[in-house]
Amino acid sequence: MRGMGNMQGMMKQMQKMQKQMAEAQEQLGIERLEGTAGGGMVKVIVSGDKKVLEVVMDSSVVDPEDVEMLQDLVVIATNDAMTKAEELTNSTMGQFTKGLNLPGMF
Repeated sequence: MRGMGNMQGMMKQMQKMQKQMAEAQEQLGIERLEGTAGGGMVKVIVSGDKKVLEVVMDSSVVDPEDVEMLQDLVVIATNDAMTKAEELTNSTMGQFTKGLNLPGMF
């Protein structure tokens, strides 16, 4: 019966960590990250939870004769924003997995 107190303490720690993780994920959803291309002529804004929120283009990049360039700029800006969101997620959520060795989980 001696180990039951230790188990309860561990469960409380897990519940606390679970609450902190939920709060961190909620905060990620609030964060806004910007990816750019073409020297800032195309911008893509994403949330920290990796949802595209906005695409902004300078009118000078909208050339009906060169749609492919515009498409490329949108892809580059989106990938830039998503990379930033991934880095933010890793730095925010990584604190919960430091020191854990869970085979098959990560």
